[in-house]
Order: sequence, then structure tokens, then C-alpha cells
Amino acid sequence: MLKLEPRAQPSKLMSLLSPVLALVLTAILAGILFAVLGKDPVRGLAMYFVEPFANLRQISELVLKATPLIVIALGLAVCYRSNVWNIGAEGQFLLGILAGGGVALWLTTHGIVLPKIVAVPLVLAAGVLGGMAWAGITALLRDRFNASEILVSLMLVYVAQQLVNYLVFGAWKDPMGFNFPQTKNFDASTWLTPIVPGTRMNAGIVIALVFVALTWVFLFRLFRGFQLQVGGLAPAAARYAGFSGSAALWTALLVSGGLAGLAGGIEAIGTFRQITPHVSTGLGFTAIIVCFVGRLHPVGIVFAGLLLSTMIIGGELGQSRLGLPNALSGVFQGLLLVLLLACDTLIHFRIRLRPAAAAAR
Repeated sequence: MLKLEPRAQPSKLMSLLSPVLALVLTAILAGILFAVLGKDPVRGLAMYFVEPFANLRQISELVLKATPLIVIALGLAVCYRSNVWNIGAEGQFLLGILAGGGVALWLTTHGIVLPKIVAVPLVLAAGVLGGMAWAGITALLRDRFNASEILVSLMLVYVAQQLVNYLVFGAWKDPMGFNFPQTKNFDASTWLTPIVPGTRMNAGIVIALVFVALTWVFLFRLFRGFQLQVGGLAPAAARYAGFSGSAALWTALLVSGGLAGLAGGIEAIGTFRQITPHVSTGLGFTAIIVCFVGRLHPVGIVFAGLLLSTMIIGGELGQSRLGLPNALSGVFQGLLLVLLLACDTLIHFRIRLRPAAAAAR
């Protein structure tokens, strides 16, 4: 009989191997699910984990999908390490799209053509401010009224989506768009520059990697990042040291909201180049999985973002080529998170074989 035995110290090896083990178990369960659906498991797994790397175009689409996931997850890692549970990055992402896209739309509508070196940072800065403002609502309600940041941030997601709908169906709708709910295409001066000819992969991935480095420095080399993490791990010790819980709350949420808004700005002018009601497909929620699969570490988040974008692209390919349900990709993402949480048990416990006689007693 198997039993769990507490470890004297958490296992660093299992901390690294846990995501790998969770991925392997997810692949095994995915193969079983393919067989149940009457599909070839080998071909199905290849569609999800091999085909996204088949050629340069597929790889570029994978990187394009991973970019916002990485940026949003970086902000969530700051929050979760501070014990602040921001579940509403999706709403902050949408406000980043509205704020950044709104600036690009205003420039386009008024015929203002700025140099790209000015227009792009202006749009991205607006996206950051939009995300910070939306996260600031959660921080204010938590700080002043002790409202749950989980519930407030989550409910604000639906407010943000309705705000997008209100604008693209109303004031911002393109009058020449044949009554489709969408804005005008933004002027080319506001677009992020493609970095690989013939693909859609743009400078957003470069911006994402810059913020990976900045987040690492903030968390592990700056005193402010140290304060946040102490407050998350040991709130009583943080209070004894004189660290402000209110300042930590505001810092964590504003950083998280700002990065989610930055991801929104990147998507607005890098991928869509206009705003529609369907500018997000739940990337803010998927980034939560990216954050935990990446162990709340900036470097780990890069690899986790690429993994989750592989599953998303694989799901789209499986739907078009194998006739698999669109929801299957979400099922696999959920399985990966659940199995990761289960495998994390092995960080603090080891599996021992208990003799049958001892088990009977």
C-alpha cells in the first residue's frame, strides 16, 4: 500500500520536475481521450505538440500567441508572490486594448500621423495606464472596504467586456464597416513592426522579454520586490518589519494591471490593428495557468507561455484537421493545472510503500 510521508525539507528537484511530470500525465490522459473520441491518439498528440512547430509560419503564430500570455503572467506572478489574488487580469487586458486602441483610433480618425517611434510608445503607455486604472478599482475597494480582491477583480472582467461591446457597437463603430461591430483599422504608423518577413510575429515578443528581465530584477534584486514577497510569505513578519500592507497591495495590483494593460496594447496594434467584440479569447484566464506552470518565476513563465500557446494552436489545428471539439484545448489546459497541483504534493511529501501487514493494523 502506498502512503505519503512528509519530507524534512521541500524537494528542489521535485519543484523542477513537477511541471514536467504534470505535462507527461496530461499527454497520457489526452491520448486516452482521443481514443475515446475515435481519433488516432498518436496523430492527435502530434497535432497538439508537434504541428505547431512544423514550419516558420506556425512557429511565428505560436510566439505571437505566447506574447500576451507571458506579459500578463509576469504581472500575476508579482501579485501571487505578494499573496494578492488578482483573478481579473482578463478585464485589465481588455482595458489595455481599449485605452491603447482608443489612442490609435483617435490618431487614425483625426488623420494624425506620428513617427512610429513616438506613436507606438504612446499607444502602449495608454494601454498600461488603462490596465492600472482598472486594477486600481480592485485595490481601492480592498484597501478601503476590505472587499475580496478575488471577487472584485473577477466581476470587473464582465464590466470590461460590456464596455468593449458598448463602444464597438456604438460610438467607435466604423461607419464604413458595413454595420459590423468593429472600429476602423488603425493607421500603419501605430502598428508594431513585424520582425520576421512574411509572418505576423512582431516586436511585441521583444518587449515581453525585456519585461521578463525587468520583473526578475524587481522581484529578486530590488528591496521593494523583497518587501512584497515577505508580505506574501509571512504577513506577521512583514508587519513587524514595518512593511506597509496597503502599499504592497497597491504596488502588486498596479504592476499586475499595468502589465496586463501593456499586453492589451501589444495585441491592439500588433495582432488585431482594430477593436472588435472578440479581441480576447480568455487570455487573461489562461495566463493564470501560465503563471503557476512557470512556478511564479519570470524565466519559467516564458517556457510555460510557449507551452500553453502550443496547446492553443494545437487545439485550433485539431479542430480544423481532425474535427476535434474546440473546447478540448481548454480541457487540456485545465487538466494540466489540476495535475500540476497534484504533482506539487511531491515537493513536500514522498511516496512510500507501506507493508500490507502494517496497513491491516
